[in-house]
Amino acid sequence: MKLRQELLGKANRIVIKLGTGLLTDERNQLSYARIEHVAAQVAALRQQKRQVIVVSSGAIAAGMSALGLKQRPKNLHELQACAAVGQGKLMAIYGELFGKRGVIVAQVLLTHDDLKNRDRHLNARNTLATLLERGVVPIINENDTVAVEEIKFGDNDRLAALTATLIDADLLVILSHVEGLLDGGRLIPAVAEIDRGIEKLAGGTDRETSVGGMASKIQAAKIVTRAGIPTIIANGARPNVLADILASEEVGTAFLPKTTKLASRKRWIAFFQRPAGALVVDDGAKTALCDGTKSLLAKGVVAVEGEFARGDVVGIRDKNEVEFARGLTKVSSTELATATGVVVHHDDLVIL
Repeated sequence: MKLRQELLGKANRIVIKLGTGLLTDERNQLSYARIEHVAAQVAALRQQKRQVIVVSSGAIAAGMSALGLKQRPKNLHELQACAAVGQGKLMAIYGELFGKRGVIVAQVLLTHDDLKNRDRHLNARNTLATLLERGVVPIINENDTVAVEEIKFGDNDRLAALTATLIDADLLVILSHVEGLLDGGRLIPAVAEIDRGIEKLAGGTDRETSVGGMASKIQAAKIVTRAGIPTIIANGARPNVLADILASEEVGTAFLPKTTKLASRKRWIAFFQRPAGALVVDDGAKTALCDGTKSLLAKGVVAVEGEFARGDVVGIRDKNEVEFARGLTKVSSTELATATGVVVHHDDLVIL
């Protein structure tokens, strides 16, 4: 309880992710009652003057229902068609349910490209900040109608994590149909570090309308906690779950943040890019980089993977192929063979 009070006591800017499993019924169709249950709680947070962003799944499920589909399509164009039909239906429900509680909502559709490009990244952040300042609840979803593999986030857990990181949230809450992270049926109340043991506890999902499951939620928590933001994974069907979380009740699993928050630019380097290539470094270089003040020198690089240009983001791996850092490279992959100086400056480097 005390630990949660320290983490959540001053949480004012909150990102809440709503999973498809929470928003749909036993027939895999959007449930008006379930959405209203969450909308009422979010509206109550707004009455407390808290800023709230909702990252909502459900568009494809809504489209599947309207088009009479029982199983989630495999074909990209069919998925996009479902999203095109379902997104409007989803927002109409949100608009109605929040509207009768005096809350204005705004639709925000994003692709990974929108946050990868630095100018568009900053514009998205400024737009969301303006909406929050005006008391609006942004409803964010991936722009599934136009997104292709190269520009997709992958799932809305990751989108929620990047949104929380983008706007420097105080808390990310991921609501689903599960109680939290379980170990042999026992709820784990808090996770101090997401290591391989924790990742092994996470499984996928077998729901027809969903993607990701607990595995994607753990990866989302990994991003957000590294950025210095706590994360809660909880069962959204629980009555007053959001109020209980913010009252520091032992609800769901709390993932504890790193002690220091990353600066905005370093978050952009670490989480909003797909590395163009990778640098494998020796043990000495890894040790030097991990102290947080050293740059990567060419002499510490033992192998190069992929092709990249100057200014690209590259992953930095140890000799066991474990990626432990990312950074903006000062040399291209072809120039590395003859490079002698700094390859990645510490100002452009993030330890993951």
